[in-house]
Amino acid sequence: MAGNPRVGVLALQGDVREHLRALERLEAVAVPVRRPDELASVAGLVLPGGESTVIDKLARSFGLHEPIRQAIAAGLPVYGTCAGLILLADRILDAAAGQRSFGGLDVTVQRNAFGSQLDSFETELSVSGWEPPPVRAVFIRAPIVVDVAGDVQVLATLADGRIVAVQKGSVLGTSFHPEVTGDLRFHRLLLDLIQERAAAHDAVHAHQ
Repeated sequence: MAGNPRVGVLALQGDVREHLRALERLEAVAVPVRRPDELASVAGLVLPGGESTVIDKLARSFGLHEPIRQAIAAGLPVYGTCAGLILLADRILDAAAGQRSFGGLDVTVQRNAFGSQLDSFETELSVSGWEPPPVRAVFIRAPIVVDVAGDVQVLATLADGRIVAVQKGSVLGTSFHPEVTGDLRFHRLLLDLIQERAAAHDAVHAHQ
């Protein structure tokens, strides 16, 4: 895509390197984000898998929680995988004491919905509006979306109907880890959303 957008990966805990590599393969300028000034320099953000409670605490410690929340509310394109999906949910069904999210997706999530690390699994998923092949989805202590509201779009479900991928405007969330399998389509979708936002911004300024 034109312009090689600068895309951040929240680099407090979790599988940061895998997301940086995925973005680099798509020729984005991929940078770790640990401070508010680094957040301010990016056109989009990935929230990686890891421990949602740990990432939440570290984001507050590093002074990032409120800047990220405000950036998402202002339209920053964001993609959250696994723990990142939990951090984007407006409601967490089984939140730890004091746990907070950044919000942005009008959904309720359930943490560790499939059990422990030993219950990790892979499956193939069809994604709404996407051409084959299906996405090879890796679930590791993954959450599920137990309900959606507002204008949240369901992108993918398991065979039993449980929701595992959602989108609301420029905010994406998946229960699974496409960065593990090398499937770049969700990261490419994030870059498309970044490009759309930049084009809309340019159009507004062209008419001022």
